[in-house]
Amino acid sequence: MEAVMGPIARYFKFAERGTNIATESRAGLTTFMVMAYIIFVNPSILGAGFGLKPDQLVAYAAATALIAGIMTIAMGVIGNYPLALAAGLGINAIVAFTLVAGKGLTPAGAMGVIVIEGLAITVLVVIGLREAIMAAVPLALKRSIGVGIGLFILFIGFVNGGMIITPQGGSPIVTLAFPTQTAQFVFLLGLLITFSLYVLKVRAALIISILVTTIVALIAGVAKVPDTLTVTPSFSTLGNFDLGNAFSKLGLITALLTIFAIMLSDFFDTMGTVTGVAEEAGLTTEDGMVPGIGRVLVVDSVAAFVGGMAGISSNTTYIESAAGVAEGGRTGFASVVTGILFLLAIFLSPLAGIVPSAATAPALVLVGYLMFTLIKDVNVADVEDGLPALLTIILMPLTYDITVGIGAGFISWVLIKLLKGKWAEVHWLMYAVSFAFLVYFAKDWIQTFVK
Repeated sequence: MEAVMGPIARYFKFAERGTNIATESRAGLTTFMVMAYIIFVNPSILGAGFGLKPDQLVAYAAATALIAGIMTIAMGVIGNYPLALAAGLGINAIVAFTLVAGKGLTPAGAMGVIVIEGLAITVLVVIGLREAIMAAVPLALKRSIGVGIGLFILFIGFVNGGMIITPQGGSPIVTLAFPTQTAQFVFLLGLLITFSLYVLKVRAALIISILVTTIVALIAGVAKVPDTLTVTPSFSTLGNFDLGNAFSKLGLITALLTIFAIMLSDFFDTMGTVTGVAEEAGLTTEDGMVPGIGRVLVVDSVAAFVGGMAGISSNTTYIESAAGVAEGGRTGFASVVTGILFLLAIFLSPLAGIVPSAATAPALVLVGYLMFTLIKDVNVADVEDGLPALLTIILMPLTYDITVGIGAGFISWVLIKLLKGKWAEVHWLMYAVSFAFLVYFAKDWIQTFVK
């Protein structure tokens, strides 16, 4: 066994990163369990916008698992970071409800937009611009992005657990729900189990809590074992994209603005996620850089247009990867394990559906806390760093959008530097990116002049 695992351990640098095959495998399984929902959520979101019938969603589920599996394995082998990829939440909603239901593109036309923006990002990676922008971002903002993502993950956990809701009437926007439903009690029990195992420093705390809470959910009727655990996969969505539909339907200027807005979201969501997860894993340098980030960005960029070509929306690096990091994942082998499980889920997708959100949500809450602890390294008392940090951190969960938080942080950081006469301290790329964010935030207003 050692002879077999030796080359694997050397390739993935187990010794250098202080890990082993068992830890990485456990981390990969944990990440899969907190991400498996995307196999069902992505088809449901796309189906709602595309007007699909239930029997048409099978192919979307199979393709979602297929591309997630392939690209996550690629991330592990090429990037050697414990990062998993799948169809991006948020972008798939833009595809379904903005591009198709709102602007009248065909589903293939909407996927064509994703292919174009993914190819554009890939070009930016190849010429080194994406990595250069990451290098130009000040350390305080990089750490703030990680903290903001942590609060975002924590917020998602409470929402998935049914404890944070939008009340009837919509005021306030969100409120704490008094538990009255079985799923809410299952979530609270899972939260107690998760916190207890972590405080007691039990190894595999996250995966144990997910498994135990899932068993409780099955007993309580919150989850159920499906009648069949195998399906015959269909991949009819592959190749379902049209590069010309957006331009013929929207016109050149509106189409380009639409592509730019989605590209910017895809671009900086990944920057925030990779930086935050790598920081949590202790894999960043003293100045907050991620060694070998170029390989990671190449895989992520390719995943964007591959997802569009597969007809299931842009694939991107997932913040849930932090769950595997919290379980000890430090190398790309954890991603290989996650990717293999996604591929197996093509044939056993109903089995992945057994684990309810009430069982995975407690893990997200704990992961959110762990990422939040990065705030200790941000000098919030200094207004030059503290105010942009606050906007970055708080706007991510409040708007449910990583890109909004990053954009607000960038713009405010540059503005404060200008107000204090420190314009020379600002890298020219920060000026360029901040201007791009201004266009991004004003895109709807701008489009009123180009219709």
